Amino acid sequence: MNVRRSAAALAAVGVLAAAAPATAADPSPSPKVTVPSGLYGKGDPTYDGVWRQSLTLLAQRTLGYRPAAAAVDWLTGQQCADGAFAAFRAEPAGPCDDKVKADTNSTAAAVQALAATGGHGGAVDKAVGWLKSVQNKDGGWGYYPGGPSDTNSTSVVIGALTAAGTDPADVRKSGKSPYDALPAWSIPCGKDGGGALAYQPDKKGKLLPNADATAAGVLGALGKGFVAEAGKAPAQDACAEAEHLTPAQVADNAGAYLGTAVAKTGHLESTLPGAKDQPDFGNTADAVVALAADGRTEPAKKAYAWLEKNAGQWAAQSGPAAYAQLIFAAHAIGEQPGDFNGTSLVSSLNALGPAPHMDSAAHESAAEDEDSGTSVWWIIGVGLVGGIGIGFLLSGRKKRQS
Repeated sequence: MNVRRSAAALAAVGVLAAAAPATAADPSPSPKVTVPSGLYGKGDPTYDGVWRQSLTLLAQRTLGYRPAAAAVDWLTGQQCADGAFAAFRAEPAGPCDDKVKADTNSTAAAVQALAATGGHGGAVDKAVGWLKSVQNKDGGWGYYPGGPSDTNSTSVVIGALTAAGTDPADVRKSGKSPYDALPAWSIPCGKDGGGALAYQPDKKGKLLPNADATAAGVLGALGKGFVAEAGKAPAQDACAEAEHLTPAQVADNAGAYLGTAVAKTGHLESTLPGAKDQPDFGNTADAVVALAADGRTEPAKKAYAWLEKNAGQWAAQSGPAAYAQLIFAAHAIGEQPGDFNGTSLVSSLNALGPAPHMDSAAHESAAEDEDSGTSVWWIIGVGLVGGIGIGFLLSGRKKRQS
């Protein structure tokens, strides 16, 4: 997701490599700007500082942690005077202008994080006010104010509105809400990619299936943000035809598309122009959340199992937002982020910035997830050592795959 919004930002300014961040290249070993204290990650924050910080704080709250004050202060310090957020402000005291341009995605991500953190109602209200002020006449949002609406931006703003306690259906421009915008990007069932959502129409007005936009669109149509739990199973698995799709139908059709897309391999693939297709870890993690939210738990679990086997190196290379995405995926299907194929997503994320604190005793189980894999197998091992020997125990240790 950090990578998704970076892609959207690049696309908005017409950079050919717009989709490249979808596979998340290694963080820059030599940032162009100094990484500020309080910010998670060591990579250059120019294009994703607010995004990765927001996802980090939201993931920590989801796990029951209270983010460090320094981390929250860094995020609130990035807010512009009008309530918006830019991707990164190297000089927070400076203006948000053409050189430091605010965008809907960074703002919406910050709203979700600050709403979850609590105690920042004023900042949240100002940010939501700004988002409402830049809504397009079709009811949606573009990445930058004034730009054409797209599925991803509209969906992340829906998540922000919901997090702030505002019903997205009540946020209208020219009489249209974001739920009027999303069906326009849903590809009809009988066409190639039927059920999927496009990022936005191409230059000829054609809708092309986009897995990233589809995953985002499922959550948007369901009125959910980055954090979601397993929903009720859909009435039917296949794409449903309708002259005027309801938000629920948009979500179910998109969920059916994603379920089919991950059915064979367990993952989505990136399709960069001129490059060989390869597994797309970030979008697969997003798809897990979307599928679970739409009640499609079986394909969601299959995709998560694939991530457990293959996404560890990607997360280590990509940084905080990647770990947060995987934590959201684990949360969506009830898995333990403390045991991700022998690695703790929780410890790995928390080690990249100021240490958070457990919020209360009620959330101790979330913190214990870090050691769940190790502790469970240690207990089993104690019982087995006497009968089968420590060597067999260590070599025969099997990992949960569901």
